Amino acid sequence: METATVESNPLEIVREPKVYLVGRQVVSDPDIQRFLADEGVTWQTDTEVGAERLAEIAGRVCYMSYGKGRKTNEDFIQHIIEVGHGSVLEHGVWSFLITGVSRSFTHELIRHRHFSYSQLSQRYVDESDSDYIEPDVIANDPELHAVWAEAVNAARTGYDKLVAGLEAKFTDVTDKTLRRKMARQAARSVLPNATETKIFVTANGRALRHFIELRGSEHADVEIRKVAVEVLRIMQKEAPNMFLDYQIVPLPDGSLSTHTEHIKV
Repeated sequence: METATVESNPLEIVREPKVYLVGRQVVSDPDIQRFLADEGVTWQTDTEVGAERLAEIAGRVCYMSYGKGRKTNEDFIQHIIEVGHGSVLEHGVWSFLITGVSRSFTHELIRHRHFSYSQLSQRYVDESDSDYIEPDVIANDPELHAVWAEAVNAARTGYDKLVAGLEAKFTDVTDKTLRRKMARQAARSVLPNATETKIFVTANGRALRHFIELRGSEHADVEIRKVAVEVLRIMQKEAPNMFLDYQIVPLPDGSLSTHTEHIKV
């Protein structure tokens, strides 16, 4: 088997992550109306965002306050945020595809235990021509960039040689797919944390606020902070009543962070 060389596959570096919102909450209006009728109450809201409607329905069921108190969804949810009654925000759920991020990033991301994940598998996917994520602080220094690129290219060369050698070693395995998997799962041990990956993430509104609060902080790692800022931008358009208390704040180094007065909701 002829393997690709580093020379024929130049090192490709991704500078910015991408976040795609691919799924959102759907509300069943007939069942909501049936519940209201069964309980002998009336209720109207001024938002069409499913997650915002569900948060209000959930919050009102605690006190059966349908048709009472705060009139707008924004007022209702802002009160929830102000008093820290964040559990009702868990009923709204979104799904994202995140690309252009490193394995270092996903090692941190999966610490958020209220998210659900599906990630690219290095056992099945050929990483011989993968992209790589270079930290900005290294990319901005020519000497450090040269050291980084040399190390990454060495790992790429080692990976190619290991895959080729392992596939030759496993010639007695008749299943071609299994043989490739066996080779790649061993060879991946030399791949750096800088290797680009893709991950599918599903999270509820409260968990997203926690992620944005922690990972958007100026004290967070730069790469994951970029993703937190992008997620916040998406959510402020997607569900503004649940995320409008957040601000995107520029830092002295030109990067961005997130801030809210209402922490730990």
